[in-house]
Amino acid sequence: MSILDRVNSPHDLRQLEGEVLPELAEELRQFLLSGVSQTGGHLASSLGAVELTIALHYAFDTPRDQFVWDVGHQCYPHKVLTGRRDRFHTLRTYGGISGFLKREESEYDVFNAGHASTSISAALGIATARDLKGESFRVAAIIGDGSFTGGLAMEGLNQAGFLGKRMMIVLNDNEMSIAPNVGAWQGYLNRIIHGQPYRRLKDEVEQFLRSIPRVGEGMIKWAKQAEQMGKQLLVPGNLFEELGFKYVGPINGHSIPQLVATFREYRDYGHPVLVHVVTRKGQGYKPAEQDPVFWHGANPFTITTGEVKKSSGPPSYTKVFAATLTDLARQDPRIVAVTAAMAEGTGLDVFARAHRDRLFDVGICEEHAVTFAGGLATRGMRPVVAIYSSFLQRAFDQVFHDVCLMRLPVVFALDRGGLVGSDGPTHHGVYDLSFLRCLPELVVMAPRDEDELRHMLATAIALDRPSALRYPRGNGYGVKMDGVPRLLPVGKAEMLRSGRDGVIWAIGIMATEALRAAERLVSEGGPDLTVVNARFVKPLDTELLTAHLRPGARIMTVEENALDGGFGSAVMEAASKLGARDVVFERLGVPDEYQPHGSQDLLRARLDLDVEGICRRAKAFFPIAQSGPRPVAKRDTA
Repeated sequence: MSILDRVNSPHDLRQLEGEVLPELAEELRQFLLSGVSQTGGHLASSLGAVELTIALHYAFDTPRDQFVWDVGHQCYPHKVLTGRRDRFHTLRTYGGISGFLKREESEYDVFNAGHASTSISAALGIATARDLKGESFRVAAIIGDGSFTGGLAMEGLNQAGFLGKRMMIVLNDNEMSIAPNVGAWQGYLNRIIHGQPYRRLKDEVEQFLRSIPRVGEGMIKWAKQAEQMGKQLLVPGNLFEELGFKYVGPINGHSIPQLVATFREYRDYGHPVLVHVVTRKGQGYKPAEQDPVFWHGANPFTITTGEVKKSSGPPSYTKVFAATLTDLARQDPRIVAVTAAMAEGTGLDVFARAHRDRLFDVGICEEHAVTFAGGLATRGMRPVVAIYSSFLQRAFDQVFHDVCLMRLPVVFALDRGGLVGSDGPTHHGVYDLSFLRCLPELVVMAPRDEDELRHMLATAIALDRPSALRYPRGNGYGVKMDGVPRLLPVGKAEMLRSGRDGVIWAIGIMATEALRAAERLVSEGGPDLTVVNARFVKPLDTELLTAHLRPGARIMTVEENALDGGFGSAVMEAASKLGARDVVFERLGVPDEYQPHGSQDLLRARLDLDVEGICRRAKAFFPIAQSGPRPVAKRDTA
């Protein structure tokens, strides 16, 4: 039996002799490789946190002691050691364990995670509640240096130092978030790492002075006074102590004995402690060590060769967006791109190779990204903020206050709009249409395929007002690219086919799915339906909608967005304003509940957002005209 087979909980781990922990680390690393090679997942970060995770659970008394992990990219070793080893093969699959921290899944997952920079604030809240209730357990936040750049982390750090609560922050520094970190904070941490010879010398001198009878303590006090005068000139890292933290480190994050000794020494320290741990992303797997960006989020792969099992097919929406933006920027020097530590994920690494001085990576700082773009726009630039839909949620106030209120021409290119699949509820981009369409001055649109994405991007950049363009994760349909990107008439929908039994209004890729469903229905003798590609959620094409509001009409709306406040709600609200009477609506979309992780196809099928589901719902909703010949399907553009 392997050592790992004997560990079904942190309690089992703490029964092991310390000498076998490095061997356990290697077994755990191989287990992670085996599992993630089959399911895909966040590999490089988890490989880098193996020894750190073992040491934390070995030195602390979990689950009584509370660990708050940031993001969750580094949480796979934690999941394996906390009783989920036998379910690890279900990672990120429908009905299986989550790829992130989830309170509903385990008592060891103290606080849900999926977005960055939350751990310090949450851990401080837990520590404060502990003290108010007179409890005595320990609290530790484990945060990566990428998440450490986020504004929320800085806010938590500021309050934690002020309150002085007994807690530990473990800063896992691998010089990476998803991509190499940028900004002043990263330079500061690098200077701390290079300043560690001074710290070793300081500790050695202090130990020597303490060994001198009677005069040693006095000499230490004098030395500390002299040290403060020159410390700022010699050593970075004093900022943490100025903020109220005991700073410890940097220490080797792959040395279990050093980690365990450090955690045991400072776990009961009476004030906040920041332990700076240096690790290597992808540790123990050469392909991931050599290219940690590529291996941050891995698709299934072959362990021996590192060959990733790629899916063939049309280009992804992300690639089409990146290529189009790069081409447009060659013609328009005003175009600049902004990313929040997601250049590769949003395709902007392609843009950077052609226009390096026009890409700005602000780190994991979505709020700053939006306001920064607003500032650019005031001086005549055309900033395109490429960001995942779910991450823009963090910057709602900045979109309102720093862009829309001033009617600034900022383009929000929202990748991963809709159901994203295996990353689950923290990453599903199903709320953007709802939270954006309430903002004045903002144009909100979504393409039905990858070709329309090109034209919408050109349209958005040409506008003298803010706009949001959302598109899904995954490959396009393989449609023909229709010439150079052209400008679309703002607020005008496209009628894809006409029928006599009812109307489907759809937005985004749901328009293509609705068209396929309508053509299947009529071929099977079902209802003959008009299908409208709305293109714009705001402004809505009220002229075309008016033509469909005859008394007794039935209108179905289809969207890959939350039904509450979404596209269907917009259509119904517009119909009410237009004085519609006796019109019946049926809305297909995402209900008012968080959606689980699972493949995109499976999740869409669950919600009737695929061809089969739309057909089934349409048959139940639309009556079939009983007289006259069936019309031949035709298409035109409004």
